[in-house]
Amino acid sequence: MCGLTGYWDVKGRHTSKASLDILAGMTGSLQHRGPDDEGHWQDPEAGVGLGFRRLSILDLSPEGHQPMQAHSGRHAMVFNGEIYNFQELRAELGGSWRGHSDSEVVLEAIEHWGLETALTRFNGMFAMALWDKNARVLNLARDSFGKKPLYYGWGDGVFLFGSELKALRRHPAFCLDLDREAMAAFLRFGYIPGPATVYCGIRKLPPGTFLRLGVPVPGQLPGPEVYWDSRVEAFRAREQGFGGSFQEATDELEALLLDATRRRCVADVPLGAFLSGGIDSSLVTALMQQGSHSPARTFTIGFEERDFDEAPYAKAVAHHLGTEHTELYLASSEAREVIPLLPTVYDEPFADPSQIPTFLLSRMTRQHVTVALSGDGGDELFGGYDRYRVGQMLMGRFQKLPQSLRRMTAWACGQIPGPGWDRTMGALLGPRWSSSRFQKLGRLMLPEGSQAVYRDMMSYWQAPEQLLSLPSNPGAPAWRQDSLPADWEPVSRMMLTDTLTYLVDDILVKVDRASMANSLEVRNPLLDKRVFTFAWRLPLAFKLDGGQGKQVLKEILHRHVPRELVERKKMGFGVPLGAWLRGPLRPWAEALLRPDRLAEAGIARQAVDSAWQGFCHRGEPNQDRLWPLLVLLQWMESQGVGH
Repeated sequence: MCGLTGYWDVKGRHTSKASLDILAGMTGSLQHRGPDDEGHWQDPEAGVGLGFRRLSILDLSPEGHQPMQAHSGRHAMVFNGEIYNFQELRAELGGSWRGHSDSEVVLEAIEHWGLETALTRFNGMFAMALWDKNARVLNLARDSFGKKPLYYGWGDGVFLFGSELKALRRHPAFCLDLDREAMAAFLRFGYIPGPATVYCGIRKLPPGTFLRLGVPVPGQLPGPEVYWDSRVEAFRAREQGFGGSFQEATDELEALLLDATRRRCVADVPLGAFLSGGIDSSLVTALMQQGSHSPARTFTIGFEERDFDEAPYAKAVAHHLGTEHTELYLASSEAREVIPLLPTVYDEPFADPSQIPTFLLSRMTRQHVTVALSGDGGDELFGGYDRYRVGQMLMGRFQKLPQSLRRMTAWACGQIPGPGWDRTMGALLGPRWSSSRFQKLGRLMLPEGSQAVYRDMMSYWQAPEQLLSLPSNPGAPAWRQDSLPADWEPVSRMMLTDTLTYLVDDILVKVDRASMANSLEVRNPLLDKRVFTFAWRLPLAFKLDGGQGKQVLKEILHRHVPRELVERKKMGFGVPLGAWLRGPLRPWAEALLRPDRLAEAGIARQAVDSAWQGFCHRGEPNQDRLWPLLVLLQWMESQGVGH
């Protein structure tokens, strides 16, 4: 796992020495992604530069050094990631090899088959930049699910790209103009949906695509070309279906997952696994342990607050499996110390609160190993989120009601007075019965398309454009009503939508930045392309049945871990935001929400004041709405940028 960056200076305004100094600065900003080695390569005549920071995982020798040139000398490449089937590809390609890294196989596969065909044959996680010296074409590519990041765009006649925005910012041509529509989308979702970024003119390369830049025209970007489309692959898999029994599905999936896990355990450095004690991480750990001749290493962090502490469950699973287990209990003050680091770690506003424990877990794990396996992807592929269970139950019932009754009920839920309701019902029944929850429930009853309703369910602010005084907020393409088949079950639409949006731009971003900030590589067996395709072949009842998700995953896990150790309510991986914002973080929050700071950021004061006062003085559970706003304001302050 590494960090890459580079440029194509069309105007050629810098000498080779000046360009190399700039490239070194861009590359140096990614040292955390690759502390083991650094490399630079230039084509001075074309004005192209490639920079690389290496975290040595496979082939620790100099033969794995990057930027890497093909045997023919035609291509130069920087490659971040892992190709898990590289050994089979290497055998198929034949010939002689300098070393045994997967990067060399990637480069020679592209020379042999061409870029697009080679991309379809890679099973892994990656981002790459490839310069074709003969054709004078720059290619960028990203893996099927977007596990590895890749940003690109124009800045004053220079095409810039890199693993993180901080590398692009180090080039003097970079422009700091903010994209207000992207900021509005952030306030809605807590992340910026791709391909947008917080900066105008800078984009995220979408998952499963590559981009060819031939004759560069400053300010113009060619459209990415698709080699893998999760939406299309899910459609095909559903059409193919699965004709076997639940037991046969369990057997076939276990074999796939065992192979996917085995492939992700190939490394020339120490390796372990994140273990929360939940379904996904416990299953990955069990399969990892099954394929190992020695105890697997597992890692967990615990918290003082019992409602957020999963460490006892993880310890019980680790004990049963016989892993070499490491746990670290943290005080809340240690977790809060991460907050000032967030703008630097994430480069643009990012407000998933679980970024804090993920960072701390990665930091602790890196003290022992260089690679960690994770269970990310299980919720989206196998129906693990509570919202799927609730959506299945409610949408099924509401669809049987007359439209007039559904509209009337939705209107009534929208009229519930927030402060009074939350004081009374919240005190009696708890925060799950808050007015905001009923308002979302009301929108779910509307007979309009489930896609728009689900977007509202996933939104922190329903009209974020009003906070930023924008005429409208177009939202992300994946949320279009026509993006998924109308005859699908609402829950299947929710799951695939999450794969296209929340998984890519929240979950995978969170894990990549938190882990790589600590020079730790994280691998995801559940996000193997073969597992994805198989999951979408299965009937929904094999995944979500009787209000319980991950049915087939649980069946596999129970073959390795007793049911009573893992069967419990889903806890998540969060922090006590409400208590923090009412307690030790209140001065920090109030400083950010001062009228002059809101005005400088171009944020409407009235709605913010109402949310903050309701939270502080009327007990309204607004922490989930306030956190993205506070993160945005903190990020703008840290970057020295305004509106």
